[in-house]
Amino acid sequence: MSKAVPPSKMTDDERLAHLRLIRSESIGTKTYWDLLNRYGSAREAIAALPALARSSGKPRALISLDEAKREIDALRAAGGEVIVCGEPAYPSTLAAVDAPPPVLSVRGSLDVLRREMIAIVGARNASALGARFAREMAAELGAAGFTIASGLARGIDTAAHRGSLATGTCAVMAGGVDIVYPPENKALYEEIVATGVVVSEMPFGLQPIAQHFPRRNRIISGLARGVVVVEAAENSGSLITARLAGEQGRDVFAVPGSPLDPRAKGTNGLLRQGAVLTECAEDVLTALRPMLERSPGAPVKAIQIGASPATVAAALLDLEFEGRLTRHPGQKVALSGN
Repeated sequence: MSKAVPPSKMTDDERLAHLRLIRSESIGTKTYWDLLNRYGSAREAIAALPALARSSGKPRALISLDEAKREIDALRAAGGEVIVCGEPAYPSTLAAVDAPPPVLSVRGSLDVLRREMIAIVGARNASALGARFAREMAAELGAAGFTIASGLARGIDTAAHRGSLATGTCAVMAGGVDIVYPPENKALYEEIVATGVVVSEMPFGLQPIAQHFPRRNRIISGLARGVVVVEAAENSGSLITARLAGEQGRDVFAVPGSPLDPRAKGTNGLLRQGAVLTECAEDVLTALRPMLERSPGAPVKAIQIGASPATVAAALLDLEFEGRLTRHPGQKVALSGN
């Protein structure tokens, strides 16, 4: 199904409309894109919401224009900006994923945000050798021209950001772009704002909660051409990032470790599943060079059913508002049970 893309040259009024739509109660990312596909613009979708809510019997609270203005004004006062998917400043790799974040709040350098990225993630309770490896790999990949993306967490994330401060690093936040978590990384956060870039899809000022982190991880992998996992225990957030990277068509790189170290269980498992064995930065660069010659997220041909994308999107949206549709990863849907 084709995806409606907002105009590249956007006025503040249009930007406010997109922000109001995605911040509305019960309007998630996929529903946002369905509404844009059906109605063609955020303004038209907003105008249609009351009728859709009446027909489905489910109220969907729309934030006021003043609330949206306050969010943008607060971000701008902090030196940041809201970027809507489809604008030139929005990263093209992230825009290519299935249902990308409609808006990003950004503080820092847009030039760093626009460059090709490689993500480096791993254990919060990293070993000294693991942290050193992540820091040195980040420095080498940064010197090769890549922005290094990570999640500002303790351990491997922190080491990756520190290793790439001089060349450009991107911190993806689970809460608002202004909320530093963990708090002890406040000084590192300020360095990244000054020399790199910090991004979030969450409202300005929002404290992170547990369910925000997988969404944060999806942005980390979506921004990057590949994801390097340095250390990761079983069932860790880093493995969620690796799984999301695979779903998005990204290469996954794993650093092998001792079978006696719990922090190597996840990375060794990734290697058994086909991740690229990674012992140095050159392993990553060698694997990614062919990928850089093609666009990320190239669409796959679908079976033709004789209906236009807009017709299909409208039908799916009606079913979703009626509570009769369940969505699954990879743009898959299923009818919900009665």
